[in-house]
Amino acid sequence: MGALDYLSNFCTVTSTRTKHKPMQTVEIKVRMDCDGCERRVRNAVSSLKGVKCVEVNRKQSRVMVSGYVDPNKVLKRVRSTGKVRAQFWPYVEQHLVYYPYAPGAYDRRAPSGYVRNVVQAFPASSNAPAEDNILSFFSDDNVNACSIM
Repeated sequence: MGALDYLSNFCTVTSTRTKHKPMQTVEIKVRMDCDGCERRVRNAVSSLKGVKCVEVNRKQSRVMVSGYVDPNKVLKRVRSTGKVRAQFWPYVEQHLVYYPYAPGAYDRRAPSGYVRNVVQAFPASSNAPAEDNILSFFSDDNVNACSIM
């Protein structure tokens, strides 16, 4: 069997085919002042291989790229247009955050309806006794009686 194994190594075909990248949406924050900036960024990103859709929102300073692309390559291509301060979109929608006005989350430069994407502390479990105190204000025996009044 040793001779067959040796000969089989010459007959095997190795493929150098790479896996396809997954379909994803990359969001980048880029400051664009004029139509020329917007056009340069749009043309640079849309020429990347695998890009299906490019949406540019100059008012929010946001570029959304959908397709089979590598996020780092998209960011590098945007920076190659002269926008070296470009970064991945650091914001999330305000209604998805528990405490949008927390010191780390609130950002005045964020577009309307967005806050910074930071890890926030959840309410502590020590609030449970406070909830019990609120429930004790009302009595099940006498529904018209309330200790608040």
